[in-house]
Amino acid sequence: MAPARILIVHHSPTASLEQIVAAATAGIEHPALGGAVAAVPRPALSATAEDVEDADGVVLVTPVNLGYMGGALKHFFDSTFRDLESAGTRRPYVAVVKGTTDAGGAVRAIESITTGLRWPAARPPVVVEGDVDDAFLARVTETCAELAASLAP
Repeated sequence: MAPARILIVHHSPTASLEQIVAAATAGIEHPALGGAVAAVPRPALSATAEDVEDADGVVLVTPVNLGYMGGALKHFFDSTFRDLESAGTRRPYVAVVKGTTDAGGAVRAIESITTGLRWPAARPPVVVEGDVDDAFLARVTETCAELAASLAP
């Protein structure tokens, strides 16, 4: 049986965001799942509707820019929304948001768009405002492992 696939749509222009993507991947491919789930990382600027359709779940990783999700994640939604909406592609998702101060606008925007797509939030958003530390990375790994376990065949 082929492993379940979780698409990680990310915009990771900094080392801390690269760490977040690595923590998400580690959770999705947690050894306790025995290879039943595979992480499929895609930069937000090149991720497609087909990538979503080929996945069983989605992790959205974005920085907060000017109080909103990063432009690359917005581009992903702009370029895929109509195709995904028309196809009725519904995927459980987790949002991981890294802000300097207030991440609320980015979280609200992601929730609004995913509501329009009828994607269910598998877990509450994982948000850090300030520095990324080991405790936050552990939360990302745990949350993504929970999503993966829920999708494991």
